Amino acid sequence: MTRTDIKDLAQGLAQDLRAGNRAALARAITLVESRRHDHQAQARELVQSLLAETGRAVRVGITGSPGVGKSTTIDALGMHLIEQGHRVAVLAVDPSSARTGGSILGDKTRMARLSATDTAYIRPSPASGTLGGVAAKTREAMLLCEAAGFDVVLVETVGIGQSETAVCEMTDFFLALMLPGAGDELQGIKKGLVELADMIAINKADGDNFARANLAAAEYRSALHILSPRSEHWHPPVVTYSALTGAGIAELWRKILEHRSAMNASGEFAERRRQQQIKWMWSMLESRMMARLRADPAIRARVKQIEAEVADARITPALAADQIAAMLN
Repeated sequence: MTRTDIKDLAQGLAQDLRAGNRAALARAITLVESRRHDHQAQARELVQSLLAETGRAVRVGITGSPGVGKSTTIDALGMHLIEQGHRVAVLAVDPSSARTGGSILGDKTRMARLSATDTAYIRPSPASGTLGGVAAKTREAMLLCEAAGFDVVLVETVGIGQSETAVCEMTDFFLALMLPGAGDELQGIKKGLVELADMIAINKADGDNFARANLAAAEYRSALHILSPRSEHWHPPVVTYSALTGAGIAELWRKILEHRSAMNASGEFAERRRQQQIKWMWSMLESRMMARLRADPAIRARVKQIEAEVADARITPALAADQIAAMLN
């Protein structure tokens, strides 16, 4: 396929996507997820051509342990936003999907109202098998959703640890969901999650859990006083809500907008976006280099030999890294 063919195909898809064609958006995201060389070339052309139409959406990362109610929260929050006239896209980052198949059907079942709404779009992550690969595809999918007219993008992290950091680094606001009465209320702080969060929200603040949710919120507020916030212009609030009843959902969104206003006023919003773009570039570069190592049979065979030499302590890992890097020149 010639460069002209690739450009023509990308421009045709971009035109359909700008018109809000949901099928075109699905095809575009499938294109960026593909590992085929010609598809990757089309995807790069497509995203570049749409760049001017991106960047205006509110990007929210949402994380929490299994059972905290992420999908139910996204369903409730998404419907609240749609009632206010927004168009909502939901993307999932699940580095475990290559092993388990993910929870695609489960997510859509728990987001029953949102998945049945024309002004919402739900897309699971690709089964990439590596967090870097999933994160890169999710970033591009986010841009495509923005170009298609979705003005709020909710990025759900299904995994833990590094996946939380990856989602935090691609969004404007990082929301950590917690459960009341789940043993050690401050366990999240030990894992570093709370230090990433722009807000902590205690779910299931209803019925018998109401008092426990308020107690958990008080403990998190006390703990946050001894932690350094991500920004000097924003101190993460702790709120309670119920995804089941909808109580407190509007407050979640108000806090997200307050954060955006504070970050814009200080200039930190634009700077954070710039730094995210640079990190994305380096992430893509690392992915491309690894792809070359895997794609070339001769290089792949030599890398296997070097691995064996390192394992047998015949050469140092440092020297092995130099030899592999030299093959990429």
